[in-house]
Amino acid sequence: MRGHLAGMLAPTPPIYRYPAMVAGVRYYWIPVWDIPEGQSWPQRTLPFPHPLVVVADSYARFYGVASGLSGVELSGSGWAFGTAFKPSSGVHLAGGSMLDLTDRWVDLSSLHSLDGAGIVERIRSAMTPDPHVQAAHQEGIAVLEQAFAAIPADPEGQLVDAVCEWVETTPGACRVGQICDRFGVGERQLQRLLERRIGLTPKWLIRRRRLQEAAQALRVMTDVALADLAHELGYADQAHFTRDFTAVVGLSPRRFRDRDHRR
Repeated sequence: MRGHLAGMLAPTPPIYRYPAMVAGVRYYWIPVWDIPEGQSWPQRTLPFPHPLVVVADSYARFYGVASGLSGVELSGSGWAFGTAFKPSSGVHLAGGSMLDLTDRWVDLSSLHSLDGAGIVERIRSAMTPDPHVQAAHQEGIAVLEQAFAAIPADPEGQLVDAVCEWVETTPGACRVGQICDRFGVGERQLQRLLERRIGLTPKWLIRRRRLQEAAQALRVMTDVALADLAHELGYADQAHFTRDFTAVVGLSPRRFRDRDHRR
């Protein structure tokens, strides 16, 4: 996936991915790992603006959108059953604005919109015998599809999802004004709408897509000139691009490229 910084710091375990059939969910993903004793594998992601539900053998959480780099340290043996929602779905699960959940998570049991305990019990029961088995995955997905089927497709949410998808898939989108013109909304209206529905701003959406594209380009194009890449991504110059990338990823574009291709 474009947002997953595979190979940045450590190997990536097997990750099974499945499309969703209910309106408010985008996809399901299930990493399963068995890491040699004494090792840990840090996993880093530049996440899309999707709230998440993650059920594992030792925790169950609802995550707001991470504004920066998100990550986890994997060790031992384990699995996680993840649900990535459409950007607008979070308010229906949280029961209010997503702004307070930016860079935060809450226990799944704290959500009044779901039977968290029931979901966790049934998924763990399905996954415990063998977390690699597809039948276990399908059983868990059936539990989640039933739980999330009631998420409504409200008009405001449809606008939010359309905005996020357009920015995500339109490389030429580099100004908030372009979003406003495309969807016929004012800048202040768009700002308030996205802050409430996803917890972040239109500028963040543009910045995140740029950085995801940059990471992908640095992985596959070993000889790309950083000044050319900065120009293609809509930055004023290479210095602005380098500062932006380094602030979020923690490595300069050059060091990220060199480290990725040494692996």
